[in-house]
Amino acid sequence: MMVTDKFEMGEDFAKRLDSADPLAGLRARFYIPDGSIYMDGNSLGLLSRASESSVLRVLDEWKTLGIQGWLEAKQPWFYLAEELGAKCAKLVGASPREVVATGTTTVNIHSIINTFYKPRSKRRRILADELTFPTDIYALGSIAKLRQPNARDILVLARSRDGRFLDEDDIVALMDENVCLALLPSVLYRSGQLLDMRYLAEEAHKRGVHIGFDCSHSVGVVPHYLDRWNVDFAVWCSYKYLNGGPGSTAFLYLNKEHFDLEPALAGWFGYVKNKQFDLSLEFEHARNAGGWQISSPAILSSAPLEGALEMLLEVGIESIRQKSLQLTSYLMYLIDELLSKHPYNFGVGTPREEERRGGHVAVEHREAMRISEALRIKGVISDFRPPNIIRIAPIPLYNRYDEVWQIIQGLKEIIDGKEYEKIPKQRKGIS
Repeated sequence: MMVTDKFEMGEDFAKRLDSADPLAGLRARFYIPDGSIYMDGNSLGLLSRASESSVLRVLDEWKTLGIQGWLEAKQPWFYLAEELGAKCAKLVGASPREVVATGTTTVNIHSIINTFYKPRSKRRRILADELTFPTDIYALGSIAKLRQPNARDILVLARSRDGRFLDEDDIVALMDENVCLALLPSVLYRSGQLLDMRYLAEEAHKRGVHIGFDCSHSVGVVPHYLDRWNVDFAVWCSYKYLNGGPGSTAFLYLNKEHFDLEPALAGWFGYVKNKQFDLSLEFEHARNAGGWQISSPAILSSAPLEGALEMLLEVGIESIRQKSLQLTSYLMYLIDELLSKHPYNFGVGTPREEERRGGHVAVEHREAMRISEALRIKGVISDFRPPNIIRIAPIPLYNRYDEVWQIIQGLKEIIDGKEYEKIPKQRKGIS
């Protein structure tokens, strides 16, 4: 099915799209919460039967094998991080040895940034942006304080012109002779803007700047070509579009050109694999992404990824992207046609161009927080991001076009009946 903007009104059209959807059968392979339209897979993806199966198998291996599971499990635990990395590498355009499943996104940022951050003379600044997810800024800020405690201008943030989007040329303009390193998001977590990673990497290298990306909001829904783009490093979580489960193990990508760098945060699982149990006190890191492991892998937090990645690879990232673009285009079309005028006054805060958006749509409204809660009462699971955004993420693997239609009707009802006015103005702890 080709991505199109030739949509029609009416629920019948949505059902026709569903009947023609080649990925429709995948929905049955997930557990959908009862009575809900789940559109929050950009925050936490749903459990698949494949992931459930891989978790139950690993639990059984722990029960029956005990410590022998490290080498005798169906997928030996000792090599699990590298094997999962090799699978995920196919989704991001990398070679198998350049990706490893390890740690968490924030810990991986600390590890990889400290590895690459080598301030010298004037080149001592780290470039980021003001719209990235806050954990990236917290990590970079703490690294700057630890490495350059008396300097106040180490972290430089690219500014947004409108509070929604970033201009790549504005970012490039900040890559001057004072910057040695850049960490940027692949997709902005509020607006869903997809940055031009290839262009940014090319321009960074022209200026002697190493560059990496936090791809947490894009891996699993957008094709990546990290090797082709010559990205230096990348990190991403696995509980969003990869459907790895709450707190599932994250991933780290390191371009093979940098395998000989010394990991800044060393740990025994980063040791050369076939020498690890020599237990030498002299650290010799594996010359691949696995060298950036720190601790023993969290096997139970990694187990769901085995089933999840196998299904993603079976479907293919290009097919996933095609349906994602179709779903988000359809959602924006319905908002424009039915909800953009008075009294509804909803807007779309996501780029319209396909090459500039990720997998979710930022639906803007001044009462976004209370409307988001009113949607939950109706069984629609989305989320709110301040100050005025309802994030709606139709996931290609398990969401239907008819669900998009139903959400639009729900938003219309909430405004027509002023249902949001019954919701307290105080925000919940997690929204």
